[in-house]
Amino acid sequence: MPSRPRDDDPTLGELSEGEILRAILARTAKATHTLIGPGDDAAVIAAPSGSVVATTDTLVHGPDFRLAWSSGYDLGWKAAAVNLADVAAMGARPTALLVALAVPRDLRLSFVERLADGLRDACAALAPGCAVVGGDLTVSDVLTVAVTALGDLEGRQPVTRSGARVGDVVAVAGELGHAAHGLSVLFGRFRDGEKPVPVDADALAPGERAALDAQLRPSPPIGLGPFAATAGATAMMDISDGLALDARRMAAASEVTIALDGASLGGDPLRALAGGEDHALLATFPPGVLPPGFRIIGAVTARGDHDLLVDGGPADVSGWDPYRDWDSTSG
Repeated sequence: MPSRPRDDDPTLGELSEGEILRAILARTAKATHTLIGPGDDAAVIAAPSGSVVATTDTLVHGPDFRLAWSSGYDLGWKAAAVNLADVAAMGARPTALLVALAVPRDLRLSFVERLADGLRDACAALAPGCAVVGGDLTVSDVLTVAVTALGDLEGRQPVTRSGARVGDVVAVAGELGHAAHGLSVLFGRFRDGEKPVPVDADALAPGERAALDAQLRPSPPIGLGPFAATAGATAMMDISDGLALDARRMAAASEVTIALDGASLGGDPLRALAGGEDHALLATFPPGVLPPGFRIIGAVTARGDHDLLVDGGPADVSGWDPYRDWDSTSG
């Protein structure tokens, strides 16, 4: 949760770029695959398998997070987690992060320090051996965190969205709908804007607190990505925009129909289908193959329709689209 500035806590506008960078780098760890880390024009990362998986994601104040609700630590953790999940979804092990910060001059140094702490701790908890190896720092009126994540396939073939086959089971690792529940708690119980109502964790029921953690500090099952690839996953992806939308993307890429069992989606199937930011892993496996950590939620049933069914009928729900949904959550 957001914290008050220290008495000795300067704004970034009172410091030089070098001072800010030294404060950040003092809080980072060394990545296992780093050959040359921060301090040169670029980092050098070992790629033992000869292939590098690369992804990037940007968090912008407003559509992606609110300072009224997210601490620097929350933001750093989430920025790492959402990128680590994309690497894991390809069946790779995350090896390094590059972080670009665009920060307002009036932001406190402690916020950026805690952001660095969140990046470090998320890597340590979710992808041991991965760490921040470099990045960029610039000034902006809008706080923006852009992260590029790198990963190593360790000799495995990448698992893409396009490999699902008729007869495969559809499975998921991680929670569905919890992050959306957390977002509804934020907008329903607290407020951003001219008269903000900050988050009061003590006012929350245990279930609400867990949902809030899923939204502000997600913990995707990163280690299960490489595990699923080794076990024989035929297709896999990160569920970032809601199960319904992302399952449709997998169905289209694989040229199949995916049929989900509504009863397997938990106590609130609609939230599981439509809610975004779960960062669970959606995967398909041949019959008889289901690695620990995954649970079956459906099957690949037909070729050609490229669609999604729930309990045998069309799934009349979508997911998160920032261009379509931004206005509805910008209050």
